[in-house]
Amino acid sequence: MLVDASGRFAFGYDLSIASIPASKQFKVTVLPLDQKFEKKLKAADPDRLTDVIPTFPQSAAPQTLDDGDAFSLDLLINQNAGVKIVDVVRVTFDKTRLRDFPRSLPRDFTLDAVELSIKDYRLLLNGSVVAVGKSTSPVAGALVWFYVQGRGRFIFSLAPRDGYEFQKVGIVDGNRIEFTMAGDRYEWLSASPILSGGGTWNLWVLHDPKYSPLFGAEKPPDTGKSALQKVDEAMAKVNANVNIPTQGGRSMVAPGKQISDTQKAEAVKPPRVMIGSADRIENLWPRN
Repeated sequence: MLVDASGRFAFGYDLSIASIPASKQFKVTVLPLDQKFEKKLKAADPDRLTDVIPTFPQSAAPQTLDDGDAFSLDLLINQNAGVKIVDVVRVTFDKTRLRDFPRSLPRDFTLDAVELSIKDYRLLLNGSVVAVGKSTSPVAGALVWFYVQGRGRFIFSLAPRDGYEFQKVGIVDGNRIEFTMAGDRYEWLSASPILSGGGTWNLWVLHDPKYSPLFGAEKPPDTGKSALQKVDEAMAKVNANVNIPTQGGRSMVAPGKQISDTQKAEAVKPPRVMIGSADRIENLWPRN
């Protein structure tokens, strides 16, 4: 099973492996996710009962592997970003041979090896909380970002990057990222330290004002009058003068109740917020 940063099921499948001791081989079959196991997963979390867990459409033909052989499975592919998630499976009768199999290839140390990590966050705009999020695991990577509806996406890096217009306008201090852009002050708070080594560091910020996440790609359905329109109409009715007849046949005017701008603003829905991370800037934005 693959689970994303928010705890949702991203992909699942079954793997059947049968050993053939006489020939020192293995018979391996890749299968779609078992439905009984899927039901158990959903039953553990009632909110996911209606979720459909992505899996392989059908079983693959069995293949025979020799002792010590390995094969790879392409699970998830993003063709636009050129990124894919791959499982590597190795089979052997000798467990000690598995310990020698590296989990990842060695690479040179760079700033991209230093992760920024955000967990159970709070996002403040000009001192007011606009979003709160919790997850089972942190959002972590060489770059982290958040999106605020109507303001675009903000990408954070510990260093400038060639070909990209990062600005050194932010700081990361303990569990807090802070920066000011276009007159607005943003604070992104994490429940745990954002950098494992701690300290206060300059932070480079890239503003992506045209970014549109998946939930903003389609025009929302017409639900009638907006919240602001309904508030305006209610104010017009409440603020209208009321004629009250008196015993003398005359009428007295009673002014309507006034609604403050603060009460009007409370009827407006908060902006949508989305967060994420990446190991390479090219996965987030093509080079200029």
